[in-house]
Amino acid sequence: MIKKKLKGLGVHSFLIFISFLSLFPFLWLISTALKGIDENIFQYPPVFIPQHITFDNFTGVWKQIPFLLYFFNSMIVAGFTVILNLIFSSLAAYPLARMDFKGKNIIFYLILATIMIPFQAIMLPVYLIILKLHLVDSYGFVSGYLGLILPFAVNAFGIFLMRQAFLSVPKEMEEAAFIDGCSVFNIWLKILLPMTSPSLAVLAIFTFIGSWGEFLWPSIVLTHKSLYTLPVGVNDLQGMFSANWRYIAAGSIISVIPIIIFFILMQRYFISGQNEGAVKG
Repeated sequence: MIKKKLKGLGVHSFLIFISFLSLFPFLWLISTALKGIDENIFQYPPVFIPQHITFDNFTGVWKQIPFLLYFFNSMIVAGFTVILNLIFSSLAAYPLARMDFKGKNIIFYLILATIMIPFQAIMLPVYLIILKLHLVDSYGFVSGYLGLILPFAVNAFGIFLMRQAFLSVPKEMEEAAFIDGCSVFNIWLKILLPMTSPSLAVLAIFTFIGSWGEFLWPSIVLTHKSLYTLPVGVNDLQGMFSANWRYIAAGSIISVIPIIIFFILMQRYFISGQNEGAVKG
């Protein structure tokens, strides 16, 4: 019994240590944001707890950049990216999970293979396509938003997750709906989607986090500051020769708050959705 308790204590101590390592950068960010201008954030040895806690850096960010505008842009881009991912991923996953046609497995494996291709490898051709379709911000606000949303409107992970979720639904329910005269589209919309809502929530969480924190693609596509998203806008606080790291830390913390809120709201679906996607393969 004592040996078992010591083993459990060792495992929990290790997990606490790993958790601390993961949280330390965020805690240091909070420490930097709460330090005043009279404290040296680069001093050695470093001081973690501020001597005089101040919130002037948070209010200074709102005055330095149009934070609400950048927040609004990020919400539009992340919101529509999530909606399109849920629709297109589930639509693509339905025939791969429920319909029988020639080459179905080959198509599925080819889709999975795209996960191994980093976005940086295809960024240039995607940018040229966006440019040819006039979906950059120089052609208007709507075009600027579309240029940020459409390249991430669907992904292989979402198709895989929803396919696994659809496979976990008993096929007898689908057959009963067919007998009652339900169309294929209505089966997808009214039966499969409600029964796989936990997986939809998991996909929404991952998509929202990825879209909200995307920096590289918006910084390439956007040229007008009026369409900047939060990551690009916060980076604008950094000048060519100097940077106010207190403002950058405060802006980064504020930009993370919507992700935390979104995750808390969807948390009850998260674990069940992960388990649901792993039932069948």
